[in-house]
Amino acid sequence: MIANSVIVAAVLLLVQPGALAFQVISRTSLTHQEITMSAILQTTAEVCKARAEQQGQNFVVPDPLTVESLAAACSSPESARNFRSVINEVANRNAQVDVEHVFDEEYHFDDESFLRGRDVITSGVDTVKANIQQQNFETARERLGETMHTLQDFYSHSNWIELGNRSPFTNLIRPNLPIDNIADRNTPTCRSCVGDNCDNNILDNIIAEKKLTSGYFSLTSFSKPDGKCSHGGTFDLTSRTEPTGGINKDGFGSEHGSLHLQAANAAISATSELLEDIRASAGDNDFLRLMGISQTFNVLSIVIDTSESMADDIVEVRRITSFIIDSTNGTANEPSDYILVPFNDPDFGPLTRTTDAEEFKRLINAISPAGGGTDNAEMSLSGLWLALAGAPLRSGIFVFTDAEPKDVELRSTVLALIESTKSTVNFLLTNARSTRRPLSNPLNQIYQDLAQASGGQAIEVTKDTLPQATSIIEDTSSPALVTLFFAVRSPPKAENFSILVDSSVTNLTIYITGISPTFTITSPSGLSQSSTEANGAVGTIQTVGNFQTMRPNNQNPTGLWKISVNSSQPYSVKVIGQSLTDFSFDVVEVVQVPHPAFMVLASRPRTSGNVTLLLSVTGGDSVKLTEVAAVETMGTETIDGSLEELGNGEYLATFTTVPRGSFGIRVTGQDNSTRSSQTSFQRYSSTQIRASNVSVTAVANGTWTPGSTFNVPFTVETSQSGGSFSITVRNNRLYNMTFPSSLVIGNGGRANGTVTLTAPSDTPSCTDVTLTIVATDPGASDFNYAVLRLSVVAGVGPAVSLSLSLWFIMIVSFLNQILHL
Repeated sequence: MIANSVIVAAVLLLVQPGALAFQVISRTSLTHQEITMSAILQTTAEVCKARAEQQGQNFVVPDPLTVESLAAACSSPESARNFRSVINEVANRNAQVDVEHVFDEEYHFDDESFLRGRDVITSGVDTVKANIQQQNFETARERLGETMHTLQDFYSHSNWIELGNRSPFTNLIRPNLPIDNIADRNTPTCRSCVGDNCDNNILDNIIAEKKLTSGYFSLTSFSKPDGKCSHGGTFDLTSRTEPTGGINKDGFGSEHGSLHLQAANAAISATSELLEDIRASAGDNDFLRLMGISQTFNVLSIVIDTSESMADDIVEVRRITSFIIDSTNGTANEPSDYILVPFNDPDFGPLTRTTDAEEFKRLINAISPAGGGTDNAEMSLSGLWLALAGAPLRSGIFVFTDAEPKDVELRSTVLALIESTKSTVNFLLTNARSTRRPLSNPLNQIYQDLAQASGGQAIEVTKDTLPQATSIIEDTSSPALVTLFFAVRSPPKAENFSILVDSSVTNLTIYITGISPTFTITSPSGLSQSSTEANGAVGTIQTVGNFQTMRPNNQNPTGLWKISVNSSQPYSVKVIGQSLTDFSFDVVEVVQVPHPAFMVLASRPRTSGNVTLLLSVTGGDSVKLTEVAAVETMGTETIDGSLEELGNGEYLATFTTVPRGSFGIRVTGQDNSTRSSQTSFQRYSSTQIRASNVSVTAVANGTWTPGSTFNVPFTVETSQSGGSFSITVRNNRLYNMTFPSSLVIGNGGRANGTVTLTAPSDTPSCTDVTLTIVATDPGASDFNYAVLRLSVVAGVGPAVSLSLSLWFIMIVSFLNQILHL
């Protein structure tokens, strides 16, 4: 049990700003995110410059240096969205260290923990490099962000800057170089501050002798070694013990805030030096892939049923994949990765991932249809599960089958991965019913539910007409793909929809999916065309099975489009296009501990309290958001949120309530890139989410080595009635696990459990493992999840306080809920 003093300190931290590191949310000081972004931009610019010079091309570093300007300068403007997403991913993991490792001084260079802090950095760098070699870029980015945090904190928490240094301390990333002249535990380092003035509180002899020291910090104790400096800040209890005050430079308002800018600039240079070290190991090509900026950044993911009845489908998959590979070669739409997951019954997998297009062709051509069991049900969700766990974030995945799923128990796990990875899943189902009256195949309902949750399509066709439907793979394989509108009507209702298309959008495409809907599409010029006209005044309508596609005649689709739909059966409307202006979002929880910050949640938001999103916008400095709304997926309810601009294209969106069921996010903004006029734009999220009365919290710290077990403690809470909550845990490597199958929770209470995983002794180092923990309420009407990306590595890393970190996150979450009441 945590001491009461910890809880008291956490309460205090919640209601006032404190400091443990460079801040995360600040209007004036340089934050961890800004330091991280600056270093990534500078280093990536150097890589692009070197590549251009090798090719005999001129390269001018953009001024100002932004995500969009650098992507364009690197001849990859379409990758700006992915580039920003990667920067956010790294920066968010950086910020998470303050929550997950708040009590671990080596992660912040507190308490003169220089050697252990250096171990955190060098171990982290080794893990990043090894994961890059294994092409595990997602895991590499997460560990990179964590490592950056510790490195950056050195310049704010130590006296490196006070000693007159302005350049990085290279020894921190070089384990073979010594860290000398550290003030030992018995050497006094500070005098008390004079009131609020701490400018000269480091002892003169420490400065003269160039002794390295850092501040002591504690939320729970006033004690520290005699004569030692403290970190400082309102909630550092050691700063009340002689010598009083502190030496941190986390912000301009810190005790040594006059040196904040120098510390931040040194941290930027040190982070750039770290990135250059990783670049030297990875090579320029893989470094750019790590950063998400390259001339091609698409992933072609195919999940395919290989049972005997799929022979014709497999032939079509071979044709369309070869066509895409050949037609996109050397273009911005060329896939950078190819993923294949076969399945039938009872087998599924393995997942194969390659960057070699010809190898992918060989893999597809080698598929031989056979078997499939006797019950016309296949392991389709298992195959999709592997693809979601192994594909990059925000991937497009295409599933081919003619059978119902045999593994329906994976539904919640697949939904958890769809929501957390924000991937779009399109099903191409060749089991359309041959009846006089058109009806959807009831066996496909689970596919329809999953497709709608991801913003994708469940397309029902016959074997003969499948080639007409695979055009969706071409349509959605652009790195500049944007969603302009998405809605589902189930149960069906007649409705009129309006879609705003701005001037940046090209290749406008309208999808209406449903059995025999009637619809009319009206262009901005006032021309109309009904669903019965294949070729009309507005464009070309292609109908195959339950899938209708409209492609406008006018290459300039700017303006307000109107779609009127009437149907006796459920239907969906999705409008897509290509544009460099887009947005992404993460569900976050805003905390005030250890300072104003946010935690990115790999789970559904809570129904109780505010729902907060971190929005990231691409399109350039001229693009500004003006509105954000949560839009009910299957209805008309729209709830506006409040926007708070953070800078660098980021916004916090806060909703006091959200729709009860599934909902998407709609943003509206202005593009001021032209002086003559402002251009309004609107974008929808493809992924649909929902809030939950259940919450799942899990923290995985420590080192997991081949042949060993690894414990992941988790907590399940409910804001509603209690009872027996079922627990489902899966890992994509199929390692042996133990976990409680259920937890009994009281009304509005919580319960704890532990997942224990065992990695085989022959597990290759840096094998990534996606762990999904799902908790379902007693009525099976609501569930939530936690998704963790683990890594099995050879060697031993720095020790951590896992259980304390989990308790701390629980306390922070609980107290933030109280604060929002």
